[in-house]
Parts: sequence; structure tokens; C-alpha cells
Amino acid sequence: MKTTLADLTARRSIRAYKPEQITDEELDAILEAGTYAPSGMGTQSAVMVVVQNGALISKLEKLNAAVLEDPGAKPFYGAPTVVNVLVDKTQVTPGQDGDLVMGNLMNAAAALGVGSCWINRAREVFESAEGKALLKEWGLDEKKYLGIAHCVLGYPAESPEAKPRKAGYIIKV
Repeated sequence: MKTTLADLTARRSIRAYKPEQITDEELDAILEAGTYAPSGMGTQSAVMVVVQNGALISKLEKLNAAVLEDPGAKPFYGAPTVVNVLVDKTQVTPGQDGDLVMGNLMNAAAALGVGSCWINRAREVFESAEGKALLKEWGLDEKKYLGIAHCVLGYPAESPEAKPRKAGYIIKV
């Protein structure tokens, strides 16, 4: 338990990555943790699409930057792996299910010494014509699946410090 708590308090969002790819063993362990995230009524509404192909990561990153209205942005920070978390929006709690998968992915990555960062705008990316085409290419119904987030993964090229915790974070009554 002490190790789990230490991992949870030490995890940071990483915004600079080394170019080398994480190992298959690390990736598989992180993804397995994602499959064990809680889901509403046990529906397991989330799907994780893993991308390690540089050209496809670049395409996803450009789609994400377009949502930012900043075509020169690099919102994936050079990470060599992107896990696209999507959910079946017909299920009971799809947004919460996807959020919990993201949390498990990021916490598992930290426990293994792999950096991660939650990248927003997946909803808009996968609502675009190009995003819908990717969903279809991946065998997913573009009308049924909703993008939650992109979880970028890689070896950290930085070691950010934790920000102080805010006052009033915990209220005991």
C-alpha cells in the first residue's frame, strides 16, 4: 500500500519526452491497468486505441492542434505513444468511465517510470470528418464512439515538481 500511495503522490504530467519508445511489456501493463478501471454498472464502455506509428501520431497531433486553432502547436509533446481513450456513448456513464481509464493509465505509467499526460480535445478530434474516418478505419462505429482524451506516454525528459496542494482541498465534517 505504501508503494501505491507513493506512486499516486509522485505522479506528474510530463510535457517533454525522450524519443525512444517504451517497451511492449510496459505498454501492456499500462493498458491492462486501463482495462481494470471502474465503469458504471460494469459496462466497460471504454476502448483504447494505441498509436505508436510516428506518421499517425503526427496526424492526430495536427488534428488536435487544429482544435486549438494553432496549427503549429505540438500538443503531444514529442511522446512516442498515444493511447486514444474513447467510450461507447450509449452506455450509462461513458464520460466517467473514460475518465477513470485515463486515471488508471496515468497512474500505472507513473508506477513503471513511464511519463504520461492527459491531452484534451479528443472529443473534437473524433467528431471531425478526419477523426470519424480514423474511427471507421479502426473498426469503430463513428456514430457510437466519443473521444474522451489522448494519453501520451514515453520516457520523461523532465522531472517537474509538485505544485503545493491548495488550502481547503479536504473538508472533514
